[in-house]
Amino acid sequence: MGKRAGIHEVAAAAGVSIGTVDRALHSRPDISEATRKRVMRAAQKLGYRPNLAARALSGKKKRIRIAVCIPREIHYFYDQLWAGVYAEAERWADFGVEFEHHPLKELGAREIVVLEKILQSNPDGIVLTPGQPEQTSALITRAETQGVRVICVSTDAPASGRSGIVCVDPLLNGALAGELMAKFVPPGSSVAAVTGMLSTEDHARKTEGFTRSFFQHCPKGSMVGVVEAHEHKQESFQRTKELLARFDSLAGIYVNTVNCLPVCDALAACKMTGKVKLITTDLFREMVPFLKDGTIAASIYQHPHQQGRLAVVALAQHLVQGVPIPPRRHINPSIVFSSNVHLFREVQEPAMSPSPSSSFSECEEL
Repeated sequence: MGKRAGIHEVAAAAGVSIGTVDRALHSRPDISEATRKRVMRAAQKLGYRPNLAARALSGKKKRIRIAVCIPREIHYFYDQLWAGVYAEAERWADFGVEFEHHPLKELGAREIVVLEKILQSNPDGIVLTPGQPEQTSALITRAETQGVRVICVSTDAPASGRSGIVCVDPLLNGALAGELMAKFVPPGSSVAAVTGMLSTEDHARKTEGFTRSFFQHCPKGSMVGVVEAHEHKQESFQRTKELLARFDSLAGIYVNTVNCLPVCDALAACKMTGKVKLITTDLFREMVPFLKDGTIAASIYQHPHQQGRLAVVALAQHLVQGVPIPPRRHINPSIVFSSNVHLFREVQEPAMSPSPSSSFSECEEL
């Protein structure tokens, strides 16, 4: 009880020899990729922290550095994404991986400036949430040609040369919401979508998936509008009120970002709560009363904590162990109803902003 797992325990758990464990932990040759992965899974499951790997890496000319560039706002979603990043970064500290904290004030804000600054420091890898992919794709491609591996998380820059993407497939996310909406409203209903920015890949593809799916599953249904609210609370509230005033027979609204509270407030202000079926995205504590009272019919959960963890795992495994980066890692979304809302981590855990671990160095927020 309480004894720290050693190399013998890892070998036994993985069903290999001690020599094979040594080759896996130190990225040495003469070991198959499948065996290397099995050893690393066993090591992580046992909580083995191989100091030998850290010492081996510390002898190199430079240590492995990963820059993380993710927004802070809207914190309901991005706090969970950052928490997943921090949790996994802590596990990789003993492998000689250092992380740099480059938060953006909000999605897409000053991305070019921050990415230019990151590239000047010549990191080994970047975890990035690209809010303006048309602007940042060229920089991402430049980073890759310079040997800097880039993984996008939550939303993509598909025209870039990035190494990989970790997200919920936005087309699937929207399609799931569209099919749900068609089950909630009568045939021939009119619906609308509230999004952030259609220039953001995630927002545009969700809107596309919702529209296609709703038309497929709701006979003679119509999509009367797509509101770009730019993730701003007041703009979301005002533009939703305007939408409701223009279309008094609106049957449903799909909010495909986490910024749903202003839409709930607009429905209440227009006395449309419960009359308009509302499907939202993700989950945070302040949403729970709206799920319980029926303002929100359902929400599409994107597992942000898992997205953050998997993005770090994919990049760190590649840089430390030479494991190929999966070009796409799509996470299966979940549906939140009032009956199962209590089972999700955002409701179970205390509400607090995550803090960087000791493996992170702070950089100025631009």
